[in-house]
Amino acid sequence: MAQSMSRTDYTAAKDKIAAEYKSAKAACASLSANAKDICVAQAKGSEKVAAADLEASYKPSPKTHYQARVAKAEADYGVANEKCDDSSGNAKDVCVKEAKAAKTAAEADAKAAMKTTDANATAAEKSTDARSKANTQTSDARKDAKADKVDAQYAVAKEKCDDRAGAAKDDCLAQAKAHAGK
Repeated sequence: MAQSMSRTDYTAAKDKIAAEYKSAKAACASLSANAKDICVAQAKGSEKVAAADLEASYKPSPKTHYQARVAKAEADYGVANEKCDDSSGNAKDVCVKEAKAAKTAAEADAKAAMKTTDANATAAEKSTDARSKANTQTSDARKDAKADKVDAQYAVAKEKCDDRAGAAKDDCLAQAKAHAGK
């Protein structure tokens, strides 16, 4: 694939990302405790997402686009996980599970998109047999992504049931299992 930006533009954009990160991190200095941790996580996350997006623009490929989506998922997770520190007990556990579930879902979507793009690119080069195979791979990737999302949602639902006891907890777990198809 041809580069969509010059090396000079790439270097300038990289320098801009570094400067924006330093500025964002400096803005966090006046904060304290968990607010500072959240601010730093947001700054780091923004830097990583911007760097991954820059790579995807400079060297466009399914892999760099996948890496950009994963960077976004990890950045969102980092911030969400820091925000969970404001909670305690079961509420914190649920918050962490929800953050992990959101990250898992985003990563599964990114993986499915990359596999779909790869399969379609291969199919474009080959015959109708390859197109059929690409459709199968796409379907499999989407099924895998859906299974990952359901598992993550089930983990969150189970965690939410932990603050209940006895029959209420059993009912909650039964509903979670039924919803997840387990």
